Amino acid sequence: MSASLNTRAHLRAGQVIPAHPLALTPHRTLDEPHQRALTRYYVESGAGGMAVGVHTTGFRIHDADVGLYRPVLELAATTADAWLARSGATSRPFVKVAGLVGRTDQALREAAIARELGYHCGLLSLGAWRDASDADILAHCRRVAEAMPLFGFYLQPAVGGRVLPHRFWREFAEIPGVVAIKVAPFDRYATLDVVRAIADSGRDDIALYTGNDDAIVADLVTEVPVVVGGAHTTRRFVGGLLGQWAVWTHAAVALLDEVKAVHAAGQGVPSSLLSAGAALTQANAAIFDAAHGFAGCLPGILEVLRRQGLVRGTWTLEPHERLSPGQADAITRVMAAFPALADDAWVALKRETWLQP
Repeated sequence: MSASLNTRAHLRAGQVIPAHPLALTPHRTLDEPHQRALTRYYVESGAGGMAVGVHTTGFRIHDADVGLYRPVLELAATTADAWLARSGATSRPFVKVAGLVGRTDQALREAAIARELGYHCGLLSLGAWRDASDADILAHCRRVAEAMPLFGFYLQPAVGGRVLPHRFWREFAEIPGVVAIKVAPFDRYATLDVVRAIADSGRDDIALYTGNDDAIVADLVTEVPVVVGGAHTTRRFVGGLLGQWAVWTHAAVALLDEVKAVHAAGQGVPSSLLSAGAALTQANAAIFDAAHGFAGCLPGILEVLRRQGLVRGTWTLEPHERLSPGQADAITRVMAAFPALADDAWVALKRETWLQP
């Protein structure tokens, strides 16, 4: 299955790609039964893939002293493949995206591991390059793209990213191995800079994925006006690679299907969909802990999954990461206010099966 996947075509078709969290025991060791359950949840939800070793997983798994990079990626890959086989869906396209971090040597080592484990492309974090020149960063990206197809990543500065202007993305688009870009600066100006840069490059084979968890539906429904070769046209986000979609994933798949139907009909965006987007942003504010500068982002994701019985607790590899004061109450409030966003009842029907060995 992995070898036959047309990664570029699959991504361009538009997918729900959850950013895979890390399930830990109270001793902050890998909780394999619940980690498998999460992967099975994403597969059975109808997601078009998963991203492992990314911010939502916790960047600490990349550290040599932690030693979890290969084990976590391998567990996710083998579990996804086995669950697809169990359901008789071995021909179903399912993209595996590996998080790649660090300077060039480390990113290349991780790309080699990811390819060995059957991952199709690498989501390249530039957190280790915050003080580097754009030219040096682009040279790094070109090197890594020679080792593995690239899923570009514009990460917001609040959680370790840096500002990357239009000219950066215009040059990035010239790298042949780029298959998609996750645009997640949480900034409308910066988001549109990337869309315009890809349009300016003339490439229509790079899939645009929203990573703006605060504007998911707005990104997905908008036809962004651009000028290509002197002609007015549009570009749009076709899917999402999101921490927000690590929770309520079954409902997220239904949401993206609705967005696709709206685009296919070409009759305008219904107000009900825009309202659902506003509700989702309010939910994300609580889950991602916007009130405290996203300090409780990962525990917030895990808290929703804990309430569904998919993980045992909100522990991360960083002991200082915990729910912020009032965050649990905020999550309770949005879950009560917007039950249509959740998939709790569906998860409850299947959870015990996912937790089996």
